[in-house]
Amino acid sequence: MASLITTELVTLDADQGTESSSVIRALAAAVAEQGRATSADDLAAAAIAREEKTPTGVPGGIAIPHARTEAVTESSLAMARLDPPVDFGAKDGPADLVFMIAAPDGAGKEHLALLSKLARSLVKKDFVASLRAAEDPQEVVDLVETALGLRESTEAQTPTEAASTEAPTAPSATPAGAEAAPTESTAERRRVVAVTACPTGIAHTYLAADALVAAGAELGIDVVAETQGSSGTTPIDPAVIAAADAVVFAVDVDVRDKFRFAGKPYVQVPVKAGIDDPQGLINKALAEAADPEGRRLTSTHANDEDTDGTQNGGRESVGAQLKRVLLTGVSYMIPFVAAGGLLMALGFLLGGFDIPDYAEDIVLGNSLWHLPTEYGDLALGPVGAYLGAVAFQIGNLSMSFLVAALAGYIAFGIADRPGIAPGFTVGAVAVLMGAGFIGGIIGGLIAGYIALWIGSFNAPRWLRGLMPVVIIPLVASLISSGLMFMVLGGPISALTKGLDAWLSSMTGAAAILLGLILGVMMAVDLGGPVNKVAYSFAVAGLSAGSVENPVPWEIMATVMAAGMVPPLAMALATAVRPRIFSQAERENGKAAWLLGAAFISEGAIPFAASDPLRVIPASVVGAGVTGGMTMALSVTSQAPHGGVFVFFAIDSFLYFVLSIVVGTLISAAIVLALKIVVRKGGSAGAGSAQGQASEPSSAETSATTADTNATRSSTEAAAL
Repeated sequence: MASLITTELVTLDADQGTESSSVIRALAAAVAEQGRATSADDLAAAAIAREEKTPTGVPGGIAIPHARTEAVTESSLAMARLDPPVDFGAKDGPADLVFMIAAPDGAGKEHLALLSKLARSLVKKDFVASLRAAEDPQEVVDLVETALGLRESTEAQTPTEAASTEAPTAPSATPAGAEAAPTESTAERRRVVAVTACPTGIAHTYLAADALVAAGAELGIDVVAETQGSSGTTPIDPAVIAAADAVVFAVDVDVRDKFRFAGKPYVQVPVKAGIDDPQGLINKALAEAADPEGRRLTSTHANDEDTDGTQNGGRESVGAQLKRVLLTGVSYMIPFVAAGGLLMALGFLLGGFDIPDYAEDIVLGNSLWHLPTEYGDLALGPVGAYLGAVAFQIGNLSMSFLVAALAGYIAFGIADRPGIAPGFTVGAVAVLMGAGFIGGIIGGLIAGYIALWIGSFNAPRWLRGLMPVVIIPLVASLISSGLMFMVLGGPISALTKGLDAWLSSMTGAAAILLGLILGVMMAVDLGGPVNKVAYSFAVAGLSAGSVENPVPWEIMATVMAAGMVPPLAMALATAVRPRIFSQAERENGKAAWLLGAAFISEGAIPFAASDPLRVIPASVVGAGVTGGMTMALSVTSQAPHGGVFVFFAIDSFLYFVLSIVVGTLISAAIVLALKIVVRKGGSAGAGSAQGQASEPSSAETSATTADTNATRSSTEAAAL
């Protein structure tokens, strides 16, 4: 395995500016100069974006900026000893030792484990002192490789190393150097379990775990930590969890299998709080345990705290929770819609537009060895009719899960696993009652909150195992589905039918206005909640479309075409006037061609995040025009996703393309005009007088991380 650090990646006693971003750029440049990254700008952008989300300074004058990005070709460490020190957000002051961790997006566990081990070594005072005393880069390389275990060392293992957090199987042992306590005292020792996790999973995850274990040793408290990081996770033994007095969640991302800790007192904070104040967190968790009214983690994650970047965490607001759970439901629903819609469209292509009338009979009464001959217009013949019927039926069955999946995963977003069964059940009831998409949303919310309420009961220990798998699903299903049958289903069904009738009656100016509104919604937040509402509205009615009632298909075509405009417009703008865009934006523009063509609106996010006041208005205008045109031209799409790649499912495909081209030209022209006008007015960040792209601002670099993930996350982006 190639060395993670070389002398060329070490800079000693350097003045690299007064801002953390300037230090990161210098280190990124060193990595790129050694051929370990394809773009210093992209690497720096990814690390700066991570820094802006959570500062990487840790106590002791150390900072560990880090990033995982496709711009990195080889896992690397770049180190700078700064003079003067630079503020990286640590509570105790600026950092003079900065290690930048650069990992490829697909880095193997072996490399990630070494990078994580380095991060953990930086809490050792002797190691840090040796780095500060090093006289040349080779000495630094030797120290680092010894710490990583790549060279033999005679140094004794530290207490923190001994209390490994990677594979906890039992409560931590007596701290090194302490006398073994009598059995009775050991039994009375308080115990805390902890879970640490950060988005990158390289540095903060392990630093927080080690800090908590070390703090527990100092306090005389057994602490066992589970690191949910990039180099893998070894879950804490259930027996250890059962014996624990309290739980500390120091996380910036969701905890995997959080239900394991049901019933335990807990605190939840950002991962950096686990580094900055580990003793305070342990004491706070134990205080929750001592308080009869303290927070308890229910089997449905009741009272879960939102790690919003504050030191102590904050409770999730009702509005934020509703937004989160609705988006959860939509994101889980989309795969059913995408697969089902495309298969139904393929069924029409193979079997003709009459295939819905015959599909079930053809599939049940025929086979490849007994092809159909007596059904309507068989389009491509008996083989085509049979294959079309199979594709249509599979797609139709997939689409039939739409409302149930939406309701089920809305309930899951509220109550975790115990909410899934009640949510799916009430969604199925909503379909039976004709309450449709609206009924699924309302039913999912009811099922989720009922499951959450039942799970909040402090059940006796012998009953806790039955709560999430029997009692909560049973009672929540009965109440929520009963309400849907007896109270809510009828009124919601009437509302749904009225809405369908209103949409079907839309023609002329009313249809164009609807297309304009949907187009604006698709572009205003590029994959955010407003975009999701418009898209969900379209896919919810897709199965109701027919040759006699094409309006739902027209709405689907409108939403898809409008959503393609923003990334295509940004791609065109960067191609026409590349000099007014940064290098990272020009690279984003190249990727945006494919993303836009495939209907992945998120391809425009890097541009909107770095320049929202120009990009978003331009995108809204172009997408609105496209939406109005597709409705005016009666373009239809039987596929819920895919862009130009599902041309076979789009009627009047040339009009579809024309609408997109017009909107793209309008958006590109507006964004270029706005950028050029502001640039001529002397605004920073638009480029130099000679037409050279300026160095990206901090906002721009914050946005450009999306480009490094664009290709990798295209499927995920589509699902959102």
